[in-house]
Amino acid sequence: MTVDGQGQGSGTGLHCLVTGASGYVGGRLVPDLLEAGHRVRCLARSPDKLRDHPWAPDVETVRGDVTDAASVAAAMRDVDVAYYLVHALAGGGDFEDTDRRAARTFAGQAHAAGVRRIVYLGGLTPYGVPEETLSPHLRSRAEVGRIFLDSPVPATVLRAAVVIGSGSASFEMLRYLTERLPVMVTPSWVHTRTQPIAVRDVLRYLVASATMPADVDRAFDIGGPDVLTYRDMMRRYAEVAGLRRRVIVPVPVLTPGLSSHWVGLVTPVPASIARPLTESLRHEVVCREHDIARYVPDEPGRPLPFDEALRLALARVREAQVATRWSSASVPGAPSDPLPTDPRWAGGSLYRDERDQVVPASPQALWKVIEGIGGEHGWYSFPLAWAVRGRLDRIVGGVGLRRGRRDPHRLRAGDSLDFWRVEEIEPGRLLRLRAEMRLPGLAWLELRVDTDDAGRTRYRQRALFHPRGLLGHAYWWAVSPFHALVFGGMARNIALAAAEGVEGPGSRRPRRLREGVRR
Repeated sequence: MTVDGQGQGSGTGLHCLVTGASGYVGGRLVPDLLEAGHRVRCLARSPDKLRDHPWAPDVETVRGDVTDAASVAAAMRDVDVAYYLVHALAGGGDFEDTDRRAARTFAGQAHAAGVRRIVYLGGLTPYGVPEETLSPHLRSRAEVGRIFLDSPVPATVLRAAVVIGSGSASFEMLRYLTERLPVMVTPSWVHTRTQPIAVRDVLRYLVASATMPADVDRAFDIGGPDVLTYRDMMRRYAEVAGLRRRVIVPVPVLTPGLSSHWVGLVTPVPASIARPLTESLRHEVVCREHDIARYVPDEPGRPLPFDEALRLALARVREAQVATRWSSASVPGAPSDPLPTDPRWAGGSLYRDERDQVVPASPQALWKVIEGIGGEHGWYSFPLAWAVRGRLDRIVGGVGLRRGRRDPHRLRAGDSLDFWRVEEIEPGRLLRLRAEMRLPGLAWLELRVDTDDAGRTRYRQRALFHPRGLLGHAYWWAVSPFHALVFGGMARNIALAAAEGVEGPGSRRPRRLREGVRR
């Protein structure tokens, strides 16, 4: 696989390779490493997803995959410390084998390249519980950690339970369960003790791991100062968020599978991701040691208490300053194919729905509406149809509509946006979304700002669908009768919103726009 370099760091510290930089933790680790004076190289399957991060000009990005030895070898050149922050959280049935092969490839190439240290963030496992009885995801994380510790390269394996931070899957699950359900019938695992840790402390330990002594080659349990049951966590969240005391009634009949669907129904976290999170709560996961403090001394007030971690996370959410979210990483199994403009697509079927609308507003006003689309602001047409499509997607294991947005006002390449992902964005001109809902084919939605020869602002909208097999063709023709209502209404109402000055997410829609949606 070829490696494409983009940008070059200029720091004078260690040279660090970060995998998983498009994910939740990796996207926050990179700027912290830069601030610590290190140079950073990011390995990503889709480097374009990183280009709009504030730190992108200060790092080198290379294209590759942790399962591909050639691309990993190229990424490891001249690297001192290699961070492994990838795992198949919602992968298919063979994810354990994939994790195993990827870890062995990474460790082997790190040794061949003379890397000084591997740093891995894994999961905290319960004491005294046979590994074969653990959930597949927790078992796989433990195995990956062992692979790195068994390799010739010194390794730091950090093992954490519940990570609390704005945008983390664990925090979002806790937040929505508590806020949406004043009375909860809950699984028995709400009585299981766990030791949550603030994402700020996870990042502190990760950064410090780069400079550990050469003879350190071991795993560390990392956690905050509080040991709590999930029931305690929900009640303390309610107190910190200023909610009424929640009534929690545990029942023993909810299996991890049923629990994950229950979480998927109530929260934005889909069942495929909720399942490994809930499975990890079946057993008590409490730190058995705090040896990390020998190398990363505790500071006053650190690690952060649980309530303080909640306050900081909630403040970030309320101030719309969430740097990364659990949905930042690509959904396993979701399509990643680029828009079909290459000649090789010429012989295939490609269905289109195109709309063109004159807008009595400036291009800037139109772009503001386009960039603010989705999330709480909706999709400007037939809300019931969008809601039903999102619900159907969740029923079949998809992400549904409730992922929302990372930022209510700004988008960047790689952002998740309900059941879409931003594939391309040219500020002021183009927003291209790629569908991540379950479909018998590949789908894109393009929203474009243009001007015609008369100098008028034009809104151009294009939906494309590349069917997969007979089912894909049948799907397109089954939904095409609704396109005039959904896509046509969308074009009209986006133009109307720009003309009437709708500011973006959270704004009150003008009367004419509300009537237009009903029409």
